[in-house]
Amino acid sequence: MQTPRRLLRPVVYGLIAVAAAVGLSVRRPNLQARDVPGADALSTQLQRAPAVAADDAAVHTLDWRTLSGLDVRTGTPNDVLRQLNGRLVRIPGYIVPLDDFAEAVSEFLLVPYFGACIHTPPPPPNQMVHVRVTGDSHRSANWMQPVWIEGRFAIRAVTSPYGLVAFQLQATAITPYTEP
Repeated sequence: MQTPRRLLRPVVYGLIAVAAAVGLSVRRPNLQARDVPGADALSTQLQRAPAVAADDAAVHTLDWRTLSGLDVRTGTPNDVLRQLNGRLVRIPGYIVPLDDFAEAVSEFLLVPYFGACIHTPPPPPNQMVHVRVTGDSHRSANWMQPVWIEGRFAIRAVTSPYGLVAFQLQATAITPYTEP
């Protein structure tokens, strides 16, 4: 009869081999979000308010309750969201890089809580913001820390690896989160 130690040896070696294979595997493909007009009912039903607010220099602070003012079943934004469409905003959240193993990102999702896109199901479309960084990439030592994102806000559907996203933000500034 084999001892328990002898029985565990093949299992341990197998686990080590699997871990090594995963660590040495080829990098997965780039999972950047992309604009897909008409991806589903939400993207076709989103009512885009005209971006007449482009001349407004004030930065408006958004929170996630405001973003929930978009009805995901009909794609209809409430009046507050319509007024903010095209304006400069700032919103706190957590970065979910769209590139695997990314140390710096130029495109990512912003979500209201850490780990929001890791589990299933992902947050609803009105609780994710697709962000593109203008200029250089954003480099962070710790993706688990919240940040403030500032930039031009748009109500626009985007398909991402984590599902449909209802908002876009062209980021001009990313800073560590501090209480307002």
